[in-house]
Amino acid sequence: MSDYLLPLIEAFEANADAEKAAPMKKYMRGQFEYLGIKTPQRKELQKVFIGEYGLPPVEDLKEIVRQLWAMPYREYRYTALGFLDRRKRYLTPDYVPFFEELITTESWWDTVDGLAANQVGGVIGRFPEIRDEHIGRWRQQENFWLRRTTLLFQLRYKDKTDAELLYALIGENLEDKEFFIQKAIGWSLREYSKSDPTAVQQFVASTELSPLAHREALKWMKNKGLIT
Repeated sequence: MSDYLLPLIEAFEANADAEKAAPMKKYMRGQFEYLGIKTPQRKELQKVFIGEYGLPPVEDLKEIVRQLWAMPYREYRYTALGFLDRRKRYLTPDYVPFFEELITTESWWDTVDGLAANQVGGVIGRFPEIRDEHIGRWRQQENFWLRRTTLLFQLRYKDKTDAELLYALIGENLEDKEFFIQKAIGWSLREYSKSDPTAVQQFVASTELSPLAHREALKWMKNKGLIT
């Protein structure tokens, strides 16, 4: 274990709360263990820690994140994602295989979605020449979390979204019965509708989406009164 992380672990363990941990674990369908540190408190503990010890050294970032990912409590993974966010300017194309490692390790939406939209999307946005290599490979995977990542990596792109690619990825996953794939289809369209509602309306009208994806795709436009 990195010496850098020891004070953070000590602070987290000192603030563990078994009563809070139980419903947090239940919310995740009992799949993961929690210390019982809710997000506002965790962020405050992280803020104090960073104020005293600084952010992880860039040269040690992968190893520190990997060590946090291996910890038994989910709060450590959320902290790891926070470190990656704070060091995003230093994330380069050689991090993408590392992101794949994280995405496919004890996968669930709480870690995958942040990695997809922030880390994967951020690096590809800055280095678009790597997009086809990685998205092209992930879109063919049986692992639906990697395919979910291909659907969500453009969530922050707004009017820079490659709609043609998005629609193609959606088309490849239309028949997939997996809830998290259908949810991602709807979510990706909903976000893009904030930049080009007409295009999304036309796509939804011409595509046989699942009820879940259809509902999610139109949700923002309905809430804004753009459609009925």
